[in-house]
Amino acid sequence: MEVCSQKGKENKMFDKLEDLLRKFEEIMNELSEPSVANDQERFRALMKEQSDLTPIVEAYKEYKKCNQDIEDSLVMLESESDDEMREMLKEELSASKKRVEELEHELKLLLLPKDPNDDKNVIVEIRAGAGGDEAALFAAEIYRMYVHYSEGRRWKVETMEVEDIGIGGMKSVTFMVTGQGAYSVLKYESGVHRVQRVPETESGGRIHTSTITVAVMPEAEEVDVEIDEKDIRIDVMRASGNGGQCVNTTDSAVRLTHYPTGIVVYSQTEKSQLQNKAKAFALLRAKLYDIEQQKAHDAEAELRKSQIGTGDRSEKIRTYNFPQGRVTDHRINLTIYKLDKVMNGDIQEILDACISADQTAKLVKMGEN
Repeated sequence: MEVCSQKGKENKMFDKLEDLLRKFEEIMNELSEPSVANDQERFRALMKEQSDLTPIVEAYKEYKKCNQDIEDSLVMLESESDDEMREMLKEELSASKKRVEELEHELKLLLLPKDPNDDKNVIVEIRAGAGGDEAALFAAEIYRMYVHYSEGRRWKVETMEVEDIGIGGMKSVTFMVTGQGAYSVLKYESGVHRVQRVPETESGGRIHTSTITVAVMPEAEEVDVEIDEKDIRIDVMRASGNGGQCVNTTDSAVRLTHYPTGIVVYSQTEKSQLQNKAKAFALLRAKLYDIEQQKAHDAEAELRKSQIGTGDRSEKIRTYNFPQGRVTDHRINLTIYKLDKVMNGDIQEILDACISADQTAKLVKMGEN
């Protein structure tokens, strides 16, 4: 009975792949029509669909070719008497069978429901938690870790809001990362990050534990979030703190208060009031969109349980232990001993492990349905 059930699921998967292949061919035919080229909105929509379907279609075409190669090799083996040729055919058969297994797994991953926010830029908010100045110092180090990682991927990083403590630490910092697929990778960083080390300010040499929180929010467009002007109070003021010329001499800083939620955002990183206002609105939109996302996740409790690190912001996700040079991700039971490299932005191994664990959990979930 279980074998029949598994076979039925596989048939459904290949029916879906055939449907997607037909859809892809229809899109390609439509794109070749002159009337579509003149309709820029339709053209862009079709190009986006084509781009999304291309990896699946290419993998499925290769899968079908490998299966055909297997059939051809089996037919030739039946009629071939030469030992050398038979050995070569067996090797080809083995390679094709192995590739078919790999492609089946790849196709299952490609068919997983895609997070609609994965292609978006992100706004990251880091806040010092328990631990006073030490937590603020660690927040600044984690901020630099993300900056180094993003620069390594040629993503643009832009600071939106920062509150420093004057000794190199940050009570809070908010920044935008602009780059293809930024949210699909950095979303796994949301949660509580814990550091264990002897603070520079501690003369007794005791190990302290401090925490910071990281919130990763997809950038929200105006079409994603509608903000009623009546719900907003806009205040302009002189920027405070260190800055270049004009920063403290003009009313360039902007503060937005959103009455329905009580959210207050502040931007003073630009010299222009207009630029600060644009940044403040971008941050407010992201926060409001994030609230809606959290509500949706809460409504789908089971889905949230099957995902890695995209839910509860109070979840302790990682510990950075300096005396042992150890980084542990608690969600996936991963421990690596290269803390110096991690703090310098080398976090791809951790992110890849989170992505893999998330995909595995979703595949299990999909197999149960």
